[in-house]
Amino acid sequence: MINRRFFLSFISCTVAYAAAFALPLVAVAATPNVSGTFTTTFDTAVGVQNYTYTFVAKDAQLTGKAKSANAEVAIEDGKIDGSKITFVENMPYQGQTLRITYVGTIVSADEIAFKRDVAGFANEEFVAKRSK
Repeated sequence: MINRRFFLSFISCTVAYAAAFALPLVAVAATPNVSGTFTTTFDTAVGVQNYTYTFVAKDAQLTGKAKSANAEVAIEDGKIDGSKITFVENMPYQGQTLRITYVGTIVSADEIAFKRDVAGFANEEFVAKRSK
């Protein structure tokens, strides 16, 4: 016959271990993979901008390219932290390099809401959508 105290202790330990190991798996699965191509159009102080972002996400690192009418440049300092995504675009513009920093929130597997700071002179918000 099984000792009741032993049985209750065994059950509570099993539940505790299951919760400890299952919750991190749920958190990891909740953040969609942003690898792929996203496009957007938004208004700026210098007119409407059309962008295509090609992202490659691996663990917490983000690489890829940002392409606009002005240039196609490599994404630098890309990071993913849960649903937060950040990177820098160093865009050549009229003989200078503009440092554009991006902070985004992964809304779903197909949408990222971004805020960008253009060299401290302008701020823009937009949503980039996955190309299918």
